[in-house]
Amino acid sequence: MIDKHLLRHLSKKYPNVKSATEEIVNLSAILSLPKGTEYFLSDLHGEHEAFIHMLKSASGVIRSKIEEIFGPDLNREERDELAALVYNAEAEIKRRKKSEADFNKWCKVSILRLILICKSVSTKYTRSKVRKRLPKEYAYIIDELLHTDDEANKGNYYGQIINSIVESEVAEDFIIELTNAISSLAVDRLHIIGDMWDRGAHPDYIMDFLMQYHDVDIQWGNHDIVWMGAATGNWACITNVLRMNISYNNFDMLEIGYGINLRPLATMASEVYADDPCEFFKPKRLDENKFDPVDDDLAAKMNKAIAICQFKVEGQRIMAHPEYGMENRLLLDKIDYEAGTIELRDGVFPLRDTNFPTIDPADPYKLTPEEEAMLDALEASFHQSEKLQAHIRFLYSHGALYKVINGNLMYHGCIPMDEDGNFEKCTVNGVTASGKEYMDYLDDQVRKAYFNPDESEEIGRSGDLMWYLWLGSKSPLFGKDQMTTFERCFVAEKKTHKEHTVPYYKLINRKDICEKILEEFGLDPKTSHILNGHVPVKIKDGESPVKGGGKLIVIDGGMSKAYQKQTGIAGYTFIFNSRYMALSEHKPYKPLQPDGTQVFTTPVIRTVQTLEKRMLVRDTDQGKELAREVEELKALVKAYRTGELKEL
Repeated sequence: MIDKHLLRHLSKKYPNVKSATEEIVNLSAILSLPKGTEYFLSDLHGEHEAFIHMLKSASGVIRSKIEEIFGPDLNREERDELAALVYNAEAEIKRRKKSEADFNKWCKVSILRLILICKSVSTKYTRSKVRKRLPKEYAYIIDELLHTDDEANKGNYYGQIINSIVESEVAEDFIIELTNAISSLAVDRLHIIGDMWDRGAHPDYIMDFLMQYHDVDIQWGNHDIVWMGAATGNWACITNVLRMNISYNNFDMLEIGYGINLRPLATMASEVYADDPCEFFKPKRLDENKFDPVDDDLAAKMNKAIAICQFKVEGQRIMAHPEYGMENRLLLDKIDYEAGTIELRDGVFPLRDTNFPTIDPADPYKLTPEEEAMLDALEASFHQSEKLQAHIRFLYSHGALYKVINGNLMYHGCIPMDEDGNFEKCTVNGVTASGKEYMDYLDDQVRKAYFNPDESEEIGRSGDLMWYLWLGSKSPLFGKDQMTTFERCFVAEKKTHKEHTVPYYKLINRKDICEKILEEFGLDPKTSHILNGHVPVKIKDGESPVKGGGKLIVIDGGMSKAYQKQTGIAGYTFIFNSRYMALSEHKPYKPLQPDGTQVFTTPVIRTVQTLEKRMLVRDTDQGKELAREVEELKALVKAYRTGELKEL
């Protein structure tokens, strides 16, 4: 029985039988359409060019469409050039303006070919939904071209539209917008399973792109959560963020992208480490800075200075939070400053760098006045960065610790479990929980730490919880026993760098464990899957991304250049359309060549599961909502016809 109050509310939008019936017909038709294609990616790590290329190419699907439509009519070079136009229209247009004898003719031919591709990728949608994905300025024109056939009475009409586009000198802009529409229609919904930030040069560009995307959700990763903590002004998170990005030479992103003022850090580092070469803190140059180049010597000094501050403020947080159980990471007091050694859990080891001018051995975790002033200034920069705060708010509005949709459970790291496969009881802020309950509690507390710190149960500084989720042994985002940053910076012995993964990562090879996790989150283990990021799959070593008898798929294939030697590939896209689930395996992205040409390799698409029958919108979570709306509208029509409600 549908509540009469709801029917009155619906009657404001549908004031009579005719309007309500029209919407019933519309929704019922939508329910009969094939399910839209979902794309799942993870661990983007600032690789904006590779990520945007993946989406523009629909991870190889656009190339498949070109082969299907034009295979018999265009040669390989022509098909490659058409693909290049879709992937990067601006660059291809610029190249063609120089090389084409008749550029206007090329534009006309390109528009005709792009319209055929656009028709192919739009077949799953209603005409209304397609119009919403089209650029506003050209929506009417593209709609006409998509739905005008080649009959004699319309052939001239069709041709005149294209001629007018060229004659009006908007062909270049029209082609760019049309290629954007193709990419948008090829991907109905985008799921990002964590880690936009760190290592790569421009996570800020990725976030700008996602904020304009038509339908996206995000499951937070450990690298995202530490930036979320930094945005609250938490010093432990800020020092981690800066150390990582200085060590990867990401000054353009920090200072130009987010407006973080690094001058106080540079000034202090130059003074304190003036005669220190800081040789073990030289940055890795995966990308070069275009606007804010910093020489390696200064970058190394800044890196060491912020690392020492990190170890100090982390020590303070560990002592303030005994419930975190991280006493083994209190290391500055384990240093023998005269002998130049440190006592770790594996023994006593020599330090490869023994210059600690800002550390007082009697009180090693105390910040100097200069360090405190510098961190105060950095905190203000993070607070006042409008772009960073906008990106973080988008993470909250479009993100969560996990998500369940269309039979898929998505999370970045792990679900804490003991060696026997039981959900581990974890205590944070004095609250003990496990499994789904633990994930829900953390999600709630992370939101409160940013938006309503007075209402959170967090002990200590706001954002401490995000720092714990970044590196805590019971964090579902980290999944290791400890983070050995200090050892990697100061100890040469490789065995001290080892970070041991939690039992979860062995357990997920078992089908029964994966099914247990699915059941915990309310899913049918027979038909559902887990999509997991965080740990790169080492394809070159024979490792498979498919775990637990096909129940769990790890989609971190190493998009970051920093991981590609380990994985042997450059990322995965998991594709879920109306007919199958597949993994698209990518090769390393290559930027534009000096002559403007694009070098790209077609990814290998491997089917993971073929659906028994084609999945329709009615079979999806969205379909269930639409079906509920249909029933409510039918009840409204009945209320009009029986006189319970008055039509307008």
